[in-house]
Amino acid sequence: MPKMTPLNRRRFLGTSAAALGAMALSGFARPAMAQEALTVGFIYVGPKDDFGYNQAHAEGAAAVKAMDGVTVLEEENVPESQDVQNTMESMINFDGASLLFPTSFGYFNPHIIELAPKYPDIRFEHCGGLWTEGNPTNAGSYFGYIGMGQYLNGIAAGHASKSKKIGFVAAKPIPQVLNNINSFLLGARAVDPTITCQVIFTGEWSLAVKEAEATNALADQGCDVITCHVDGPKVVCETAAARGAFVCGYHADQSALAGDLYLTGAEWNWASVYTDMVAKTMAGETIPNFVRGGLADGFVKMSPLGPANSDAARAQFEAVKAEIMAGGFAVYKGPLMDNAGKEIVSGGTELVETDVALESMDYLVDGVLGSTS
Repeated sequence: MPKMTPLNRRRFLGTSAAALGAMALSGFARPAMAQEALTVGFIYVGPKDDFGYNQAHAEGAAAVKAMDGVTVLEEENVPESQDVQNTMESMINFDGASLLFPTSFGYFNPHIIELAPKYPDIRFEHCGGLWTEGNPTNAGSYFGYIGMGQYLNGIAAGHASKSKKIGFVAAKPIPQVLNNINSFLLGARAVDPTITCQVIFTGEWSLAVKEAEATNALADQGCDVITCHVDGPKVVCETAAARGAFVCGYHADQSALAGDLYLTGAEWNWASVYTDMVAKTMAGETIPNFVRGGLADGFVKMSPLGPANSDAARAQFEAVKAEIMAGGFAVYKGPLMDNAGKEIVSGGTELVETDVALESMDYLVDGVLGSTS
């Protein structure tokens, strides 16, 4: 009998998920697995080779594949809809997965929230930092302090910019994105406090046409260094480079897309995170429901500095990176205002990278040109 494709399984489960869920609860859905074996599922909202968010997770999955006693399942291009529930149930019921990494932000609520109680023996780990007390205990969230990486991007941008205008293409004004925008500008202002950052929100995680339009609009406004927070930065990087703007990457290494105009990039290092979580699971240990880490913890890394960086840029970049690696670094130092004139950090106060207040950020700092509404 030919093996069913992931898409067929997804369609099948669209009509039979309720029956399979009932089977799982009564103990008949999944075959018994050897205690030392582990099947792990990775689910991506886009293609695995997007030079961005999904590729970074796929690189982490590749590291898990190299571990002994682990079978890795992957499915890409799964929408943030009922489709992801169907895919998760497929991996559980057809393939015997007991640890799932549904990686996209919109997979958590309502999809993981709804599905996790049906499968109390399955572990659901979600990227994005959304788990809170009261959510299913067999679910958890993990994320990294990648705002530190965007701060370092900003330092490189601050040295490279001649116009003193830098640009940011962003998907949605959620706290994680706002933190990256603000950190990018504050890093640049550590070089020159007169620099401004224009932000354009596309409204979608992946929308190539709008990303190209936004990048061209930023270049038209004189922004000569551009970065982004969208799922696949490929369009932004290539469009910016074609306009002669320097590029700071995000999610993964995009140096191949921008050549000598690539300054550096803030990258995820999910290989470290995923292999650690899989090892804990295989050892019978519990993964905490709330997991965070930064550069020093191996959750985040920086792309190598490109040839366009000056000696001064390299020196400041490396010095600040060493401070961040030492721990307790604060990007947000008072007095600090938002771009509407409201004080957000009072004088003498600092918000270090681990401060939970940053996870509910709803503002853009002074010097960022744009609106969260």
